[in-house]
Formats: sequence, C-alpha cells, structure tokens
Amino acid sequence: MTLADILMLISVICIWSLLLVNIVLIVAGYLYYIQIENKPLPPLKGEAPFVSIMVPAHNEGKVITKTVESLLALEYPHDRYEIIVINDNSSDNSSELLGQLQLKFPGRNLTIINTDGVTGGKGKSNALNIGFQKSKGEYIAIYDADNTPEKKALLYLVSEITNDPTLGAVIGKFRTRNRDANLLTRFINIETLSFQWMAQAGRWKLFKLCTIPGTNFIMRREIVDRIGGWDVKAIAEDTEISFRIYMMGYRIKFQPKAVTWEQEPQTVQVWFKQRTRWAKGNIYVIVKNIPMLFKREARNIRFDIIYFLSIYFLLLSSLILSDLLLVLHALGYVSTTIAGFSSFLWVLAITLFVVGTFITLVTEKGEMRLSNIWIILLMYVSYCQMWMVVAAYGMYTFLKDLVFKREAKWYKTERF
Repeated sequence: MTLADILMLISVICIWSLLLVNIVLIVAGYLYYIQIENKPLPPLKGEAPFVSIMVPAHNEGKVITKTVESLLALEYPHDRYEIIVINDNSSDNSSELLGQLQLKFPGRNLTIINTDGVTGGKGKSNALNIGFQKSKGEYIAIYDADNTPEKKALLYLVSEITNDPTLGAVIGKFRTRNRDANLLTRFINIETLSFQWMAQAGRWKLFKLCTIPGTNFIMRREIVDRIGGWDVKAIAEDTEISFRIYMMGYRIKFQPKAVTWEQEPQTVQVWFKQRTRWAKGNIYVIVKNIPMLFKREARNIRFDIIYFLSIYFLLLSSLILSDLLLVLHALGYVSTTIAGFSSFLWVLAITLFVVGTFITLVTEKGEMRLSNIWIILLMYVSYCQMWMVVAAYGMYTFLKDLVFKREAKWYKTERF
C-alpha cells in the first residue's frame, strides 16, 4: 500500500465517521420533533417572571424598527418584561428611529442605551455587558437586531425554563425571513434547518446538549452574575457562554416551537465575512476549552468539544487532503489504488447528504418541495465547498491574530 493509499484511507475513514455521526443526529432530531409535535406548552407557575430582553444593535436602522415593534407585540404580560436596546456606537439613523419608537409607545418598558466610541463599538459581548448593567429581570432574553419573533416565542422560552430548575438556558430557533431572495438565501435556509436545528434537536435528544445560537434564547440572571458577564474577547460569544453554563452544572434545552425570523446575508461577500467570524470565533472557543477534555467536571461538554474539534480540524483537513489526492491521481502525479473506491464513496456520500437533508425539511411547513432536491444537490457541490474555504480562512486569521497578538475584530453583518 502506497503512502497516497494510506492518506486516502485515513481521510475516507474520518469523513465517513463524521458523516455517520451527522446521520445519527438527524434521526434523533427527527424523533425529537415528532415527540414534541403535539406536546402542550408547559404552564407558567404563578405570576409570570420579569424578563429583560436585550437587543445589541450597531447601524441597524434598516431593521431595528420592525424588530422592536415585534418585541412589543409579544404575547407575554406587558408589565412583566422590558426591552433594552443597546444602540452601540451607530453612525446611521438608529438613534432617531429608536427615539421615535419611545414616543410612539409611551408607558412601555423600552430603554435605549446610546454608546459612543469610548464606551461602545467593541462588539456584541461588550454591548450585552453594558445592557446587563441596566437590566432588572430575573431572566435575560437576547434577540439580534434583525429578528421578528413570533408572538408566543418568549412565552415558550419562559415556560420551559421556569418548569425545570436544571435548565440554565432555553433556546428557540431562527428561520430565514428572506429565504426566497436568491439562491444563496435558499442555501442558507436549508443549512439552518438541517445542520443547525436538526443537529441541535439530535444533540438534545441523545445527550441533553445544546449550544446557544446567539439569538432567541433565555437564561437565568444568576448565571451572568456568577460568570461576570460575556467574554469580550469571544466573537462567538454564544458558543463560549454555552460551555460556561454547562460547567456550572446546568443544561441548555432546545424548544423548536419558539421561533424568530431573521434576515440572512444576500451576497456572497457579506455571507463570507459573517461565516468567517463564526468560524474564527468557534475556533477561539475550542482552543480555550481543549484543557476541559481532561477534567472530570467537564464531562458534560466533552462531546461538544470533540464535535467542534472534528468539524473544524479533522473534517476540514480530511476533505482537503482527499480532494487533493484525487486531483493529483487524475493528473498522474501520484498513484492510489483506492481512488476508484473513494469515488464510489464520494457519490454515496452525496446521495446520503441529499436524502438526509431533504428528510430534515419535512419538519417545516412549506419546505417539503421537490425543487429542494435540486437545490440540495447544487448546495453540496457549491455551498458546502464554500464552507471549506470559510473554515480554512477562519483558521488562518485566528492563527495570524494569535501570532501577532492582535485583538479579534467584530464584523457587523450588513443588512438589506
């Protein structure tokens, strides 16, 4: 067996191991969706707890009015929640629009915090820490500035967390509001449903594990107090705080009936910058928490650490290596006797990808369309390959910042 054969075999084993893990998560997630489909909302015990909803916003004039109005319309006792918008060093018309909303809805608990270049402009974590200092809720809910939550979203989150003292946080899911804008947003819509929410459902079903998605979630105030707020160095603050919640002995539950709709990137350039930030931020969290693999008290998060390590390091390197070997074999530079077998596995992997992804869509109304099969197939050969570039570039920029000791910069997603 040649060196090329050995490397190809290792790559195939790694890729297929992770593919099988994904299939298991899809099956478990599908079972979880069926399990809760007709399950009633847990009733609130006594008076509804007071909730502080925080919305970090930087230059969000295009979307902030609709977001705040949707939050004000939530089906939750209006005297039992406050909305705190952190207008973080914005240079657009956000301040004027938010001032108009305060005049339009007098008597509502709507607080606007305007920061400047000294106190703000340092990323989402810093903005959340500023808002938290002004909050007074027993529970803290977070929504991104482009979100329009469904009216019962907060009620679902509160009902879940108040009925289970072992829960430190409860997450809902976000859907793509502009999914029909172009081909890219259709890819993102499918990615969100299949690789984020079905995976979250599967991880909860099998391991009682979830990761906070950054928006549409609720957590106990005492958690933020105990950990001293959000890590300002983490540009993936959601993943980072998830690990810290588990280290405190709490669990994070996924409640898919709590839904918010958000705007996704509509150009490749904006998408690439956003996803690079995600990749770079998650790599920071992985590196920060690798020592936890060897600590007994961290047993609850070992699966997630290994899972993220596999996705960002093992899978990425295996895909690049296998593709490179196949190209070099086709050009005659190397010889591998299992190239044909690898090609067969590659075709089988595509088939499983299309079938598995399509099955995940049946849990959502309006997504069970035959046209999605062609979208998924096209997604595999284009969008998924773009993700490899994003992950590789995220790793490159992380290492560059580490070597030159530069502070990670927060990229604010452009709105449309």
